[in-house]
Amino acid sequence: MSESKTFHLPDLGEGLPDATIVEWFVKEGDVIRLDEPLVSMETAKAVVEVPSPVSGKVVKLAGAAGDVVVTGSMLAVFEPDAKLPQRAEGQDTGHHHGPPKSAVVGATSVANAATDTSPVATDVAPTEADAGTVVGAMQSSNAVHTEQAIAVGGVKAMPAVRAMAKKLGVDLSRVRASGADGAVTMQDVKQAAADGSAHGTTTAAPARTTAPVAAAAPVVNPQRTTLSATGKPMRTQPPGVSVSGQPEQLKGVRRNMARVMADAHAKVVPTTLSDDADIHAWTPGNDVTGRLVRAIVRACKTVPAMNAWFDGDKLTRTLHPHVDIGIAVDTDDGLFVPALRNADLLEAGAVRESINRLRAQVEDRSIPPSELTGYTISLSNFGMFAGRYATPVVVPPCVAIVAAGRARHQVTPVMGGFESHKVIPLSVTFDHRACTGGEAARFLKALIDDLALPA
Repeated sequence: MSESKTFHLPDLGEGLPDATIVEWFVKEGDVIRLDEPLVSMETAKAVVEVPSPVSGKVVKLAGAAGDVVVTGSMLAVFEPDAKLPQRAEGQDTGHHHGPPKSAVVGATSVANAATDTSPVATDVAPTEADAGTVVGAMQSSNAVHTEQAIAVGGVKAMPAVRAMAKKLGVDLSRVRASGADGAVTMQDVKQAAADGSAHGTTTAAPARTTAPVAAAAPVVNPQRTTLSATGKPMRTQPPGVSVSGQPEQLKGVRRNMARVMADAHAKVVPTTLSDDADIHAWTPGNDVTGRLVRAIVRACKTVPAMNAWFDGDKLTRTLHPHVDIGIAVDTDDGLFVPALRNADLLEAGAVRESINRLRAQVEDRSIPPSELTGYTISLSNFGMFAGRYATPVVVPPCVAIVAAGRARHQVTPVMGGFESHKVIPLSVTFDHRACTGGEAARFLKALIDDLALPA
């Protein structure tokens, strides 16, 4: 029997701690060739196809679709076949990954085994000579996510398209492809899901025959009531005593969101200021988000301390000459914050065009990971749904975030009487370790002054 080779999950992003299995392209016992698609993994930033690092027989796979695999833990075990192409010893494609630190992942494994009923693959591989495995053709953190349409099962599609098809229950082999070189696009999948032309089929499992058993007495669920059998009021059980819901393992974007928010809560000293911007003078055709972006840019130029990064460990502050605004985008999968680059150089039309592009890329999960990091300040326009004021969360290393609530009309005193003016509620949260209250107040005033202009 040939010597087996263990393949550990590489870092599929910039230090991401884990990834979720979307779809295996092989099963145990299959033979796979070098660099053929092995598995599709979802991270907090993208859906990535991981290629096989060897040619040979698949001996073991780490979990099933939906399972979370810790970076550096066992993803698959192979029996390399010397008769098939193999990567030359020492050939470097730029992405080596050894097993995780035993102290960290070992503790994670024990904790999961003791308290977590959801499947999370955290097998710690022994420190063997082959522990550091070169991953297919991955070359850098960004290159990992450079998605290509790869043919699997005779169907060419990008990883994000396959993930969406799986989520919508669409059989890719039955979808009419409209992309380049016969690739199935995201729009093809959504169209197929909408018209029901390519829904996947499921085969019913054969009925199991069991020995006849005595019929159990029917169980009658008692009707909920606040009265006892004697008709007297009684105390009901708290929700924690009888739980009807099922715990759900957080995955992908929502899992990363939980980590990021907890980290921000532990590090930042947040303080929030709120006020209203009077937009009564606006001329028709003003884009609310575009005006908010412009106001943030001008406020950042007025108070540079709010357009900065802060390192709490080294106690250093970096003031940025440019303004890159993180635009919060809410999705069913969780919160994305793509960066609107060089917002200080964009005209109103270019701002709207860029925001539409970022939102579209977020929705179809095609946004490059590099576009989800590196912003200098952020904006949450939650008022498009509901709400007036908020305490938005500052995510390090940024020191400020602007939140806009739902616009409303209010009675405003003017010379000679009162008028109904439209206002936008604003909330600015800042990290008080890096900014003073005066700086935050002047920043908020600059926002309000710019928004008050007609155009």
